[in-house]
Amino acid sequence: MGTKFGASLIALYLFFLFHTSFSASNNGLIRVGLKKRKLDQINRLGGPVDKEGLLGASERNYRLRGALGDSDTDIIALKNYMNAQYFGEIGIGTPSQKFTVVFDTGSSNLWVPSAKCYFSVACYFHSKYKSGYSSTYVKNGKSAEIHYGTGSISGFFSQDHVKLGDLVVKNQDFIEATKEPGVTFLAAKFDGLFGLGFQEISVGNAVPVWYNMVNQGLVKEPVFSFWFNRNAGEREGGEIVFGGVDSNHFKGEHTYVPVTQKGYWQFDMGDVLIGGETTGFCSGGCSAIADSGTSLLAGPTTVITQINHAIGASGVVSQECKAVVAEYGKTILEMLIAQAGPKKICSQIGLCYSDGTRDVSMGIESVVDKNGDKSSGVHSGAMCTACEMMVVWMQNQIKLNQTEDRILNYINELCDKLPSPMGESAVDCNSLSSMPSVSFTIGGKVFDLAPEQYVLQVGEGVAAQCISGFTALDLAPPRGPLWILGDVFMGQYHTVFDYGNMTVGFAEAA
Repeated sequence: MGTKFGASLIALYLFFLFHTSFSASNNGLIRVGLKKRKLDQINRLGGPVDKEGLLGASERNYRLRGALGDSDTDIIALKNYMNAQYFGEIGIGTPSQKFTVVFDTGSSNLWVPSAKCYFSVACYFHSKYKSGYSSTYVKNGKSAEIHYGTGSISGFFSQDHVKLGDLVVKNQDFIEATKEPGVTFLAAKFDGLFGLGFQEISVGNAVPVWYNMVNQGLVKEPVFSFWFNRNAGEREGGEIVFGGVDSNHFKGEHTYVPVTQKGYWQFDMGDVLIGGETTGFCSGGCSAIADSGTSLLAGPTTVITQINHAIGASGVVSQECKAVVAEYGKTILEMLIAQAGPKKICSQIGLCYSDGTRDVSMGIESVVDKNGDKSSGVHSGAMCTACEMMVVWMQNQIKLNQTEDRILNYINELCDKLPSPMGESAVDCNSLSSMPSVSFTIGGKVFDLAPEQYVLQVGEGVAAQCISGFTALDLAPPRGPLWILGDVFMGQYHTVFDYGNMTVGFAEAA
């Protein structure tokens, strides 16, 4: 399948969409039901989400338990469509104007389309905020622009009340989007984005909605939590609970880890295992974020390629990678066996600069870059990147006492499995039983993902296609390298974002 999916499927892992009904408990704890959308063959051609065809919702009563005390509350159990997108509903203004938004822990701003969006076609397909209709609107006018992986928006700040169920956040700064270029927002059925990250990454330094919920005393505890229902046979899509956790939706105890850097909900992660065996990449520790706005699970190309190779995923052949194997493979292997410094090998053979930042084959322009900016840390040369990946792969194979021929053959196989430039990789739907588990070590505990949990099925029956839930994403230092544990992971592990204690907690979802 590989490249068949195109841009609309790639948008899937950058935006996971929501549409909600709300209900508030009597103790300041707000629960939001999440709808899950089917990703079908038609939608992947025209956009990441299908908004039509939802069946009616059924109601259930749940009891919220734990530190917050017992309390009955109603929740709308929404139709579950094949473990695809989740999205929810908020209101802005007085009277309230309704919008569907992504509840995104990977960003920090609230934005919705503006009635003043005249020249972006995307705005004509979504609800638009009309400031003149709101008695609580306050003009701001400061310009704003946000860039995402699959699109961007620009507009200006305004201020108004924001409603979540019966809860009203007063005087909230948000962005009225007047430009939404690209196919992502044109095709998507969500209207805007509801950021739940820290103010440190908020555009315009705007105070996030969550901060104001806490500061205005609207929640009993400074905690919110996500449950994503991954059972396609059930009607509830999931929920986000503001002010606490719902013990009906997790098993055992949460494993909590401290937030190491405010911005994203970032924490330290340990080893990544394939079938119980180390990949050798994060044995010394890695950084990760829990991101409800990312559908798949993203990580550095080096180890994602190993994972996709192990599960039989087919990516686009990297000519640069195979060229490095053919010309430099034996040399790199010999240098590693001779215990040369792994971080210096690629510069010593001329594929990277001595500071490890660029490919010398880039010519004069790269020399100018080198002289003008030695601290960027961006691995922009394809040959340099291929070499650095190869060093990691070979180190792991040497530890396993493999022969030279077997190591080089293995590296060539990994080159064949490199993901496409946009990250998608296909797997055989009939091979799930033979695929290994993939595990992540967090807080000293191993969190396993089984094949049926990390593979996403598109379509049904004989027309079904399956994609790997692992996608490559390389972020340059100092922000990267970084693992993004999106909904593939959060769907299996109920996730608590504890703002009061600055921790993130994971427990098996129920």
